[in-house]
Amino acid sequence: MHYTLSYIAKAIGVEFKGEDIKIEGIHTLSDASASQLSFFTDSKYISELSQTKAAAVLIDAKHAPLLPSTTIALISDEAYLKLAEASKFFAHSLSIDSQKPTLGECCEIAQSVSFGKNVILGNHIMIMAGCYIGDDVTIDSGTLLYPNTTLYHHTQIGKDCIIHSGTVIGCDGYGFAHTKQGAHIKIHQNGIVVIEDDVEIGANCSIDRAVFGVTWIRKGTKLDNLVHIAHNCDLGEHTLLAGQVGLAGSTTLGRNVIMGGQSASAGHLRIGDFTTIAGKSGVTKSLAGSQTYAGFPAIEHRLWLKIQAKISRLIKKM
Repeated sequence: MHYTLSYIAKAIGVEFKGEDIKIEGIHTLSDASASQLSFFTDSKYISELSQTKAAAVLIDAKHAPLLPSTTIALISDEAYLKLAEASKFFAHSLSIDSQKPTLGECCEIAQSVSFGKNVILGNHIMIMAGCYIGDDVTIDSGTLLYPNTTLYHHTQIGKDCIIHSGTVIGCDGYGFAHTKQGAHIKIHQNGIVVIEDDVEIGANCSIDRAVFGVTWIRKGTKLDNLVHIAHNCDLGEHTLLAGQVGLAGSTTLGRNVIMGGQSASAGHLRIGDFTTIAGKSGVTKSLAGSQTYAGFPAIEHRLWLKIQAKISRLIKKM
């Protein structure tokens, strides 16, 4: 799927000067290719402007001169809104058409399972009643899907995974741009979800597809019931998340991170390797690894205990 730059620009109401080229998708400044559109809305990414390989970038007039000579500037004071409007051109084309999947050996598939197109299944897979497997999904050998699991299009599941009932993988992330009048315009989520080998996902979890790129659940990770992973998160190997944990978009967890029940993170931050987050904690900034944190905002656990003890003594004196 591709569109000419002139077609996209006209549809979203921006002008440009330069060659009319074919655009095949949208990606970030750092990852966009010479056939993709990108955008600039946050000054913390200013260093990436001169290095981007994007064919064209939605950008304000002030920062446009920082782009390489090979990149076309699409000038707008509402670059994020224009991104949302452009994203619809590259959204997956939904269909209720169904095809028999490509099956490996010794698979057990309930009769009530629904498949999209181009589904590929490995060996010794069991898919129980009521599951939906969307277009272009791949599931590797030895994986088990309990009843009423939903895998949206282009999801990739590794070997020996277990996914419990009611879980949805690959649904849209919560992404909207806002007009000056206060309307909310959908940013179509055109990335995917990749679940690596030996991952177990509890019941009624929701793992959002990336805006562009990948939402990653790395090897050996275990999610409890009722966990929410937002778009573009990256969970390191052997991570453990207890019930009702919520990760905002683009949170990166190192390997062997443990998060207690009802703890959560703000978006666009990193939690280091071998970190433990106590239950009900709120992570508001990136945290160094190999430590335990508690509270809101989350701080080093021993400091949090000292603060709680001081508060308790103050209350007793009142």
